[in-house]
Amino acid sequence: MTVVWSSLVGSTGGRGCEDVVMEQTLSRREASEAVQDHGWRYVLGTLQTSVPVGTLAQAVSLAADAVAVCGDDADRHLRVDVRPGLAVFTLQSSDHAAVTARDVELARRISAAVGESGLLPEPGLGAGTPRSVQLLEIAIDALDIAGIRPFWKAVLGYADEAGAEGPEDPLVDPVWQGPAVWFQQMDRARPQRNRIHIDISVPHDEAPRRIEAALAAGGRLVSATRAPAFWVLADPEGNEACVTTWQGRDG
Repeated sequence: MTVVWSSLVGSTGGRGCEDVVMEQTLSRREASEAVQDHGWRYVLGTLQTSVPVGTLAQAVSLAADAVAVCGDDADRHLRVDVRPGLAVFTLQSSDHAAVTARDVELARRISAAVGESGLLPEPGLGAGTPRSVQLLEIAIDALDIAGIRPFWKAVLGYADEAGAEGPEDPLVDPVWQGPAVWFQQMDRARPQRNRIHIDISVPHDEAPRRIEAALAAGGRLVSATRAPAFWVLADPEGNEACVTTWQGRDG
């Protein structure tokens, strides 16, 4: 599905029709291109940006401004992590567990509100920042996903993702503090290979720098056959991690 942004803001149809259009899910490329020039990045089914601040009070004030400009949509779309020195904003439709046209509109409103405060929303790219916006996932290799999933759901206190309640679907932290967990099907036991690895989902334009830093720190490239969707890296003892982006995943 392709959504042309101008058709959203210029609609003259009824409110009901406009709501339907705004709740349409965007492709990875559509979402990325719609917000990139506004200081946001598409990362693992969300839109993210960060705002460096001077104090915790300033971060809280920005969060309040973001909630105000999102209005009634804030509770269903917006998450904010406020810390001394940084506010991180995440947008995703809780109804669809995906980015919609409404999330794009809210990202633009938040960027404008941040700009009015004399600050700059940014994804934190480059070596001069603490790190870019990102999301972590834990991947567990399993021969019987349906058999082990209930254990991980119980021991982590996790829940099903919206619209994904199947016996092999990922698990998410219901209060959004911990990384999501997903399960990778194995076809045979591999006793000499680690069965749990971390996926680090980063902005597509951050991935090369992150990989270069990991290699410089003693890591090695295991595989780039699925790049730019993901690169498989390993530490000096062979423990693996994947650096992932949205690219290379849309059909």
